[in-house]
Amino acid sequence: MCSLGEENRADCSFWKAALAAAGETDGAAVTDIASGAAVPWSGNALGLVDLAFTSGRGAPRVVAVIGAAGAGKTTLLGSWYLMLSRGALDVASHAFAGSYTLSGWENIAHSLRWANDGGPGFPPHTPSGEGRAPGMLHLALRRGDHIIEDVLFADAPGEWFRAWSVNRDAPEAEGARWLATHASVIILAADCEALAGPEKGNTRMTLQALAQRIASERRGRPVALAWTKADIEVPEAVRTSVLTAVTTHLGEIPVFEVSVKEHHATAPEASFVRLMNWSISAPHAKTQPALERIATDDPFMVYGHA
Repeated sequence: MCSLGEENRADCSFWKAALAAAGETDGAAVTDIASGAAVPWSGNALGLVDLAFTSGRGAPRVVAVIGAAGAGKTTLLGSWYLMLSRGALDVASHAFAGSYTLSGWENIAHSLRWANDGGPGFPPHTPSGEGRAPGMLHLALRRGDHIIEDVLFADAPGEWFRAWSVNRDAPEAEGARWLATHASVIILAADCEALAGPEKGNTRMTLQALAQRIASERRGRPVALAWTKADIEVPEAVRTSVLTAVTTHLGEIPVFEVSVKEHHATAPEASFVRLMNWSISAPHAKTQPALERIATDDPFMVYGHA
């Protein structure tokens, strides 16, 4: 419907004027256009069938936040959005240039806002229904050279990743496999609250299994470790054990600490900014198929592999 209140957009004077300016004056055509789908998205999180039109400017960067259930993955995305919406997210000389999923961002960030009946909370657990595709949240960012880059952030349930870490081909891990195949950068979330609690042993084993699975699927892509809920102190022995397991499988990778509360005298905003900057600026390693032989009499082949 018309945003000014008309139930049918064909009754809106501004809609008619826009069509007339475009050379469309036939009243029947106005009705046909108004009755059809105006845009190929709804504003909510994108599904896999919705991604084709996001590639019109080029292949979007896909940021996969991987971790167990309750590790703070959705809270991380919601915090980024709230900071961006109030101008507190200075993203490596990138400026906000639009989003196809503003409603989707609002759905996960709503719980983080202050409300009249109490303070902010945390987003609800991301569900993991059978056959569900990862919800993709979109941002368009304009670089300093005015080129627009599309970035997709995956909001996926931790149950997928746990199943994927145990069995790559598990039926319930289909969404995790898609992300492992298409992600441009990967963030492994380590839940400090769980690592400091009574289930720290299981949490540590899950992180080790995820690191091992990511290593086998990495294919040269950038990976970072993010300590989520970093305001909670993790026993030094546990922290060292996790870092040893991660570096054993993934080598030396960037490590970040994020929390919605102050920790180690670091403002929460600064930690989120650093991680976001890495997410959108880390170079995505592009692998070229190996050629068995280069024909030296073909100048294009020679110069192409010089």
